[in-house]
Amino acid sequence: MSVRIDKGRLAGGLDLTPMIDVVFLLMIFFLVASKLEEADRYIDVVLPKASAARPLTSQVLEFIVNIDRNGSYFAGAKPVELAQLQGLLKQAVADNPQKQKVVVRADENTAHKFVVAAMNACVQAGIDDYQVQSASTE
Repeated sequence: MSVRIDKGRLAGGLDLTPMIDVVFLLMIFFLVASKLEEADRYIDVVLPKASAARPLTSQVLEFIVNIDRNGSYFAGAKPVELAQLQGLLKQAVADNPQKQKVVVRADENTAHKFVVAAMNACVQAGIDDYQVQSASTE
């Protein structure tokens, strides 16, 4: 006795017409949308310039203060007095509000009072994100 298998019913159950219709509609949508975007770019408009605009996202800027073994302060590789350092820190906060970071680097033989004075200058300028950096031991 032989077993009879109806092969026609298994292969004929999948209808591809709705899937083809959906793909066709998606193609039309993306073609029309891309043409509209191009049309908006070709309009001749002279855009105004903003004088006080800043980028919406910016990287955190580091202000590095170096102190040598004699207690001299350096900002941007230039020697400065403590009063000048306070002014530079206030200007850095004005240029970069709420994101200013200060790194204080002091020589290992520097008296502690010079490092504390630099930290006080940071606090007086309104900088909360400051750190004292030491040499890493390798």
